[in-house]
Amino acid sequence: MKFTKMHGCGNDYVYVNCFEEKIEDEEKTARFVSDRHFGIGADGMILIKPSSIADFEMCMYNADGSRGAMCGNGVRCVAKYVYDNKLTDKKLISIESMGAIKNINVFTEEDKVVSAKVDMGAPILNAKKVPVKSESEKVIGKEITVLDRTFNMTCVSMGNPHAVMFIEESPKDFPLEKYGPVFENNEIFPDRTNAEFAKVIDRKNIEMRVWERGSAETLACGTGSCATVVAAILNGYVDNDVTVHLLGGDLDISWSGNEEDSVFMTGPATTVFSGEIDIK
Repeated sequence: MKFTKMHGCGNDYVYVNCFEEKIEDEEKTARFVSDRHFGIGADGMILIKPSSIADFEMCMYNADGSRGAMCGNGVRCVAKYVYDNKLTDKKLISIESMGAIKNINVFTEEDKVVSAKVDMGAPILNAKKVPVKSESEKVIGKEITVLDRTFNMTCVSMGNPHAVMFIEESPKDFPLEKYGPVFENNEIFPDRTNAEFAKVIDRKNIEMRVWERGSAETLACGTGSCATVVAAILNGYVDNDVTVHLLGGDLDISWSGNEEDSVFMTGPATTVFSGEIDIK
């Protein structure tokens, strides 16, 4: 199987051009190639396929083989792949993922994509649709006790569920591996959740670490960055244009604060290497 390794702010995936390649067992293949000891090593696998409702379809798998509905860093890299490899000459590209379509503007240097701006759609705040079990319609700044600590939690879906917690200490000092898995698998999240632990630096800057559903900690999360900024705006912590500083790099997120308006994410997309691997 031919593949290309790409990343957005260190959130790395194995990309496969399914216009040319055919994979019999996608879940098993995702687990194999994602393994950092016996496979290629990645946060997951993303398949690039034809679409009947958009320019291309993105099928995203987490490292554990579970299917993901959306990946903000991944969709930028898909846009880079199809443009750089001459599958399209458009600079406004539509990409479908599990029926939802995202529109991506790509920015190029020497005819190669270096970054992209994604219309991530409007955030979903209704608790049942996130989903998160709650007696209230929305979960904004709600206290939740996990293990030995109480957090203020805001829940947002950006096509996948997120629980955002604002903390006082630097995220680099936060014991993510202690609390992240407990949030991911908490019974109040019927489909598990991604968990973000963020510190507001000022009205335009947030530091954040993320525990991703099905992949553990990743160096960046596009949908998680969007959810974090939405949560910060809803809680009155930041303005409408925010830079999220992640372990792997920075993402610029914009949202008007109107629940019906789209969240926009701008960030880099990078090709690491291409190769071929025997699928076991």
